[in-house]
Amino acid sequence: MKLKDRVALITGSSVGIGKGIALAFAREGADVVINDIDYGSANKVAKEIDDLGRKSLFFGGDVSESDNVKRMVSYVVGKWGKIDILVNNAGIFNEMVPIHERSEEEWSRVIDVHLKGTFLCSKYVGKIMIEGGIRGNVINIASIVGLGGFPNRSAYGPAKSAILNLTKVMALEWAPYGIRVNAIAPGYILSEGAEKIFASGKVDKEALEKRIPLRRLGTIGEVARVALFLASEESTYITGGTIVVDGGWLANADVQLP
Repeated sequence: MKLKDRVALITGSSVGIGKGIALAFAREGADVVINDIDYGSANKVAKEIDDLGRKSLFFGGDVSESDNVKRMVSYVVGKWGKIDILVNNAGIFNEMVPIHERSEEEWSRVIDVHLKGTFLCSKYVGKIMIEGGIRGNVINIASIVGLGGFPNRSAYGPAKSAILNLTKVMALEWAPYGIRVNAIAPGYILSEGAEKIFASGKVDKEALEKRIPLRRLGTIGEVARVALFLASEESTYITGGTIVVDGGWLANADVQLP
């Protein structure tokens, strides 16, 4: 098993990519801490991990609240003594509207959950890793939206772009302690959230797929396998990097593919 007896804390792990990573890590021998504001779904994921023969913990709450993050980290260390892997995945969807129509409150909320949440969880888990001499691993879930200009994404895009920069800063600061920090930038992934957007009619799924060189959306499993690679001993010389999982979207300079 690639992660046997490691302790992994995964934020926003009740659904979607976070859930996929949690289950993938458990299958490879990790004990997993589930974090989310959706208590019902999170407890279901914890049960699935238990059914896989691994231990699970659930700690709910908002990752953008410092006191909550400190309590969560203390709770995990009190129960299991360590945290080997942190996956900063927690995020929220926001309305796709132009800058002049976006509310300041919504903008701040998106920045807080994505960027501040990543900072806070990394700050407190990183401290535990450094003080405990743990050669740990941090994986930040970013997005291709942080690597280019995407209209109507004036909150989500800048938040993800900042996470990519924060990844590099963390990697440099923590390399002397043997802690590796990397990011994953997914493209359009078929998840519960994406399905809701398609159902609303705001995004044309067929048109989207035609824009992607591989002609399909990615799967949660494809992102989870990259996270597993970064968390495992197979990637011990990789830090400060970003792996793009987008079916070729960013490589496509010609929108009008044949």
